[in-house]
Amino acid sequence: MKRKDLVTLMLGTVGGILFAMGMCMGLVAEWNAFLPGVIVGAIGLAVLLVMVVVRRRMEGKPPVRLNGKNIARIAYGIVSALTLGVGMCMTMVWDSLMIPGILVGIVGVVMLLGLIPMIKGIQA
Repeated sequence: MKRKDLVTLMLGTVGGILFAMGMCMGLVAEWNAFLPGVIVGAIGLAVLLVMVVVRRRMEGKPPVRLNGKNIARIAYGIVSALTLGVGMCMTMVWDSLMIPGILVGIVGVVMLLGLIPMIKGIQA
């Protein structure tokens, strides 16, 4: 395993766990930990952003530029992830919306799969 992959693995795991735990703390009402959850989630998000910067430096690539095309891709990714999340909520949280929730979730997955050719392009 290369050093950059190991660093990415460690930072991604720590950041992902912190972010997910913060989301659970903030959104599970029985825990009564909204503010600490927001703080833990923000720390996890910061670790994930540091991971991106460190990975790009280790690969010798320039920092990510925020132009209109990249902002549109980010917005599309956010909408796609939210669509998948709404489908999951429909199936697991809201009553009698199992089939519509599955359909909305599948739409979200297809939208997320659309990110691959959008970012990498289609090559012959």
